[in-house]
Amino acid sequence: MAEIACTPGQTVGPFLDLGLPYPGDSDLVNDDHPHAVRLHGTVYDGAGDGVPDALIEVWQPDGAGRIPRQAGSLRRDTAVFTGWGRCATDAAGHYTFTTVAPGSASAGRPPFFALAVFARGLLDRLFTRAYLPDAEVSGDPLLTSLDAERRATLLCDAESGCGQYRFDIHLQGPRETVFLAYRDGAR
Repeated sequence: MAEIACTPGQTVGPFLDLGLPYPGDSDLVNDDHPHAVRLHGTVYDGAGDGVPDALIEVWQPDGAGRIPRQAGSLRRDTAVFTGWGRCATDAAGHYTFTTVAPGSASAGRPPFFALAVFARGLLDRLFTRAYLPDAEVSGDPLLTSLDAERRATLLCDAESGCGQYRFDIHLQGPRETVFLAYRDGAR
């Protein structure tokens, strides 16, 4: 009989890793997709160290701003874009997704990647957004409600070369990422 490993101890765990990783979990599209981009970064704790056992989920519309409605988030093929992926951080706290740049899901609003962060010490996941670097701030009530320093924690950095976006997540401290709280179950 196969032995099932436990994930690292967490405030709300440990959990069995059965079904946690799956083939293509962080690849929403293949590398050879004509519009493939890489979203990556590091999850940092309050001391500035990478968190080696965090889990990041991404939810996003496709490049045209359409929110995928196909059944089966775990489905991975070249024809269906599900808009969802999951990536465990490596020993240095780094994560990476291969996806497409999201289009705007609402007229006049800038496009963004919606992220959920699971990490040790958290009683519940944290929600944040990663806006593309050229986001038009005036069209988004969240971005306009923040001062420039806090707003900067929600903006990806475009890296040299086409299609590379870096989004570091700081769980606490002076560079803490803006995290979102939703009411009435709305996400």
